[in-house]
Amino acid sequence: MKNIRITLRTKPIKNNKESIRLDCAPPLVNPATGKKTRWIYTGLFLYAKPKNQLEREHNKETKALAESIRAQRLLEVQAGQYGFIEEKAVEVNLIEYYTALAIKRDNGEYGVWQCSLKHIKEFFEPNKTLNDLKLSECEAYREYLLQAAQNNNFKTEKTGISQNTASVYFSKLKTALKEAYKKEILKTDLNGRLPIIRATETDRQFLSMEELQALVNADCRRPELKQAALFSALTGMRHSDIKKLTWCEVQHSKTGGYFLRYRQQKTGGSELLPVSEQAVSLLGERGEDSSKVFELDYSKHNNDLLKEWVKNAGITKHITFHSFRHTYATLQISLGTDLFTLSKMLGHRELKTTQIYAKVMDKAKQEAANKIKLNF
Repeated sequence: MKNIRITLRTKPIKNNKESIRLDCAPPLVNPATGKKTRWIYTGLFLYAKPKNQLEREHNKETKALAESIRAQRLLEVQAGQYGFIEEKAVEVNLIEYYTALAIKRDNGEYGVWQCSLKHIKEFFEPNKTLNDLKLSECEAYREYLLQAAQNNNFKTEKTGISQNTASVYFSKLKTALKEAYKKEILKTDLNGRLPIIRATETDRQFLSMEELQALVNADCRRPELKQAALFSALTGMRHSDIKKLTWCEVQHSKTGGYFLRYRQQKTGGSELLPVSEQAVSLLGERGEDSSKVFELDYSKHNNDLLKEWVKNAGITKHITFHSFRHTYATLQISLGTDLFTLSKMLGHRELKTTQIYAKVMDKAKQEAANKIKLNF
């Protein structure tokens, strides 16, 4: 047993997929049948030729998980603890699996996954496996997050968590369970039986046209930050997409004018977004196709510079970079753009997501109506 080698192998299967197996050399004896067995099925698969970002991301996550399983099985065999019964389901540790998903999130949700991982480690036992996981335990974790939001006194976060944060954290567990069931690691669809934590409606800060013009006229100590923020206000793009935007994605046609052809970091969806000449003028001189248009990050220094710039413009609202996307959406509605068109411009998958901005404008109209008061 000490000289056993376990290697990851793939085998083509239908629908552009490859199954992942463990190749044991020399073959191991199945204690149930007395027969030698070399190939161990993991229940995992890869896309042979990934066609989009989601499939590429699936492959990255699955390879990391498969390597974790291979290393774990090798240690067990060397210690004489595991007989490799071929019919036995592969036991995957919950925290290891969740960690593998979290560390591969190099998009705008990376931080959320890392924070949610702290709660997973806080609540579940270190040796809990996916196939041992019960619906009641997942429901208890849901209540745990809700209680943390209500108490505002959470062990791993000094300021507590909000209802919406609890909603996002629980959705990540549901995503992990959904992926595990899809990959046939989980035999039961726990995700489908778990209710979500409903998010509460938040106060979405946005800028009026006058405030936006005030920012144009105000000084910002980092011109590129100012250009990127105003570009977001003129296009509705998220920070994560602006940060990775390359010059080859900024395109032009004689009939359609300027447009951006890119893939959303958050959803993986392919987008074709028409943009104005004014928005393109903010980009400056065109660079190499492969180079980035902006050099941005989420550093505290940049956030401080953003706050300073907003203050210089005489604006007292709490404005973040994402507020410029909200500004684009609310101004479009106020100027008569219909919800369906706006939904496509923002890259929303569902119209109900865009309807939030209509509610924001209704609230703004009501506040404006209440400003006129007479003394009777």
